[in-house]
This record gives sequence, structure tokens and C-alpha cells, in this order.
Amino acid sequence: MIQRVSDGARTAAEYDAMAVEYATDNDEGAFNAYYERPATIELLGEVAGLKVLEVGCGAGPLTEWLVDHGAVVTAMDVSPEMLRLARQRVGGRADFHHADLAQPLSFAADVSFDLVVASLVLHYLKDWKAPLAELRRVLAPGGRLIVAVNHPFTYKLQYPDADYFAPREYSEEYAFGGQNAVLSYWHRPLHAMTAAFTAAGFRIAVISEPPTAPGARERFPEVFAEVFKDPSGTTFLCFLFFVLDAA
Repeated sequence: MIQRVSDGARTAAEYDAMAVEYATDNDEGAFNAYYERPATIELLGEVAGLKVLEVGCGAGPLTEWLVDHGAVVTAMDVSPEMLRLARQRVGGRADFHHADLAQPLSFAADVSFDLVVASLVLHYLKDWKAPLAELRRVLAPGGRLIVAVNHPFTYKLQYPDADYFAPREYSEEYAFGGQNAVLSYWHRPLHAMTAAFTAAGFRIAVISEPPTAPGARERFPEVFAEVFKDPSGTTFLCFLFFVLDAA
């Protein structure tokens, strides 16, 4: 019998293979340093004194920002190599866990967080029901979940003949510092995302399509010109951001 590799195991292998190259790109590149991370930080607000769970911490750039700004951080990732880099970066200032969001979280019932951040994580998973239920479980009453995912409309732009309304797995090839990588995602339409959030017990407080950070267009004109066909633009249509309140 052929056993299908799980989403988490495949994602871990993909990131393990390119960990150093990806971490460098994440620190300096247009999509993360000038878009995803500034937008996430803007939505986080004041974090001093908050107990924060960061899901999919990668090499730890946001982890570092959180602890620098006074948060008490527990960070998890499915990739051992990315966790190694995160520990190297942050040291003992955060509590790191090797964990797969597709599996039940190891936190006891009496452990709760004020804030959970899951940036660019959920789109690797076919099923959102169980992961969202777990994130809701570990949130304290009145807590918030910050989510960033691939914008569903960009899927339709990239695959104009595809059915936007049908969930579908697809793969994209990237090059990070000369290291080629193929990452696999699950597309789902916007209404499926919002339905999953509300079914898990969240109230949608914010849906955001933010501008890029200042200086992005000047530093990365080729991204605007070649990828987005708009060298004079001021933002990407790339990721979609949510602030979810624990209902």
C-alpha cells in the first residue's frame, strides 16, 4: 500500500532542505521583510507582557521582534532546521517546540495564550477544522488570532482556467539564494476561509490587504514590474491578513 506523505512532513522536508537560503531571503526580501512581517506587526499592536504562541516561526525574525518588545513567546515550527536557526537567533528568550499544526497541540488544557500568530502557515494544510479548533482551545477568553495566508485571488490570476471556488492543491517553484525549492499549497476561496474561522468559534475583526512597507518599490522595482506588472504601484496583491477574536 502506498502511504501518502502528510502535508506537515512534506512541508518540513521542503524547508529543511533550504533553511539557510530561505532565512536569508525572509530577512531581506520583498515579500516578507517589506510586506508580510510589517503588516503582521501592524496588526499585533502592543505585545508587552502578553503570552504569545507563534505558529510556524521559521528562522525566528518575528519571534525576535516579539521578545524584543516584551512578549512571553512560545514558538513552534514543523521544520527542525528552521527551529535550529530560530534558536540560534533568539537563544533562550523564547520557548521553542517542534510541532505540526496538523496534529493536536501538546499544550495542556490549562495553558492559554493571549495572542496566537499563524503567519503563512494555514495555506499548507488541506484541513483547517482541527488546527483552528486547537488554536481556539489554547487562546484565553478575549484572546486574538492573527492569520496571514496566500491571497486566494492571486491563485486565479496565476491559473486563470482554474475553478476559484474549488479547493485545490498546487505547487510553485522558487529560488532562494541559488537553492531551488518546490512548495505545495492548498487554495481555498475566501468564503471557505471565513466559514472555517467562524465555525471554529472566532469572530472576524479585521480583513486586511495592506500596502507594502515604505521603500519597497524603490528597492524591488523588478518585483513590481515583472511579477505584478505594475512598476509604479505601491503594494502587492500577495497575502491576505485576518484578525480573529476568540468568540
